[in-house]
Amino acid sequence: MASSTRASIARHHHYAKDTVAELPDQGQGESSPRASSLDPIDRILATEDAPRGSVFASRRALALSELDREHSESDGDQADLAERRALRRVAGLSTELEDVTEVEYRQLRLEKVVLAGLWTEGTLADAENSLLELAALAETAGSEVMDGIVQRRTKPDPGTFLGSGKAEELKDIVAATGADTVVIDAELAPSQRRALEDVVKVKVIDRTALILDIFAQHAKSREGKAQVELAQLEYLLPRLRGWGESMSRQAGGRVGAAGGGIGSRGPGETKIELDRRRIRTRMAKLRREIEGMKPAREAKRANRRRNSVPSVAIAGYTNAGKSSLLNRLTSAGVLVENALFATLDPTVRHTQTPDGIGYTLADTVGFVRSLPTQLVEAFRSTLEEVADSDLILHVVDVSHPDPEGQIQAVRQVLAEVDAHTLPEIIVLNKADAADPFVVERVRQKEPRSILVSARTGEGIDELLELISVSIPRPDVTLELLVPYTQGQVLARLHEDDSEILEQEHLADGTRVVVRVRKSLAAALKEFETKAAPTT
Repeated sequence: MASSTRASIARHHHYAKDTVAELPDQGQGESSPRASSLDPIDRILATEDAPRGSVFASRRALALSELDREHSESDGDQADLAERRALRRVAGLSTELEDVTEVEYRQLRLEKVVLAGLWTEGTLADAENSLLELAALAETAGSEVMDGIVQRRTKPDPGTFLGSGKAEELKDIVAATGADTVVIDAELAPSQRRALEDVVKVKVIDRTALILDIFAQHAKSREGKAQVELAQLEYLLPRLRGWGESMSRQAGGRVGAAGGGIGSRGPGETKIELDRRRIRTRMAKLRREIEGMKPAREAKRANRRRNSVPSVAIAGYTNAGKSSLLNRLTSAGVLVENALFATLDPTVRHTQTPDGIGYTLADTVGFVRSLPTQLVEAFRSTLEEVADSDLILHVVDVSHPDPEGQIQAVRQVLAEVDAHTLPEIIVLNKADAADPFVVERVRQKEPRSILVSARTGEGIDELLELISVSIPRPDVTLELLVPYTQGQVLARLHEDDSEILEQEHLADGTRVVVRVRKSLAAALKEFETKAAPTT
């Protein structure tokens, strides 16, 4: 960051002056004097010359890491990632409208942004982590974070969210940094956004709009694009605005006559009413399309259930390493990027336990704090992959400043899709970058957890063993005598849904003691020599 920008940050003390004395002691130790004089976003934008052990060096877990550490040998060629980066937005290329009031009627573009948030509850660290995450979201959307502010308030201002004084200060920061967008770390009411735009004189978006924009950039499949568009329209509908002639009514009858005259068809619809009607029509069409895509996914799940194939779902916070873990376990070659919500479309792969029992492994969309309800509803059919699984691998970025907060946020979403009662393994990922004290703290709270690194392969063998004992296994034990003329039966028993315990070649055929699932046991009844105990 340029020295002028750092100087600008240093000049602005972004906590409300009348509340600084009330801020609780966060136990920062020796770094507390420096920490108290710097706002959270300065820690994100800190240069690499920060002293070792300072707050700058310890609070960069949410920043995007260097590309040379992004992938491992199990991630494959990553051709999709190269294609995505070829379409990155060009820095410095303006996409702004001259009239900010037209922002709803074009695709969202982010360039140079200033962040703003409130500290209404919790600790200072919670407020900082939230703003750090917002910065990572903004960078993922293709913007450049210029500055950020946090205000200490008991509740948001009903008019301008930040309060009139802080809004004026934000206006000065926007002018000093040359920003074209303000991003608020909350979901704004339409009136709050309008009032704040009137003060800062640039467009204002909230956290929800930012997340929706990232989803729109990263959706690839037909279903994913339809789900994102539906969520965007649901968000946009109550926020439509009309200005000037766009609020006037359509003319009918004798246009030139005062009041319409005799034979007038009435005042007609306003343009904003037409826009709302078009949006509702489009939303109804999208819902029908998504509903039409649902049977194909349900048919695949029904086929797996019919064949009693165990299913394991990988769920977790965004950028926790879910796709990297899938690649490590199955060599799926799924796109991996050190960005938030890099992959949206679910990927299902078939794999085996170390002792040969087959199961499916499904990668799902990532979660985040305050995940927009529009996205939860739009992606409900996708999230059903988690609800229908036999086991959840809950991936947690243990190098994150607040892994417990990640776990809580994910479990809230799992509860919304009725998946909170399923067996769960907490997979503490990024062991190569984690603080051992944080790892031990999380493991004390989550006894059924395992420490791994999807990038280096650490702990993967132990995870595979834990999956093996956690998924439903063949539970019917049979003793069979298979004639040598029925070689296809013996071949069937060697597939990944059966477990051979003993095998012996006799004069009359092959004697086999095997564990199979109930669906297969009936088909083997004619070869059964005696009933073995069911385990």
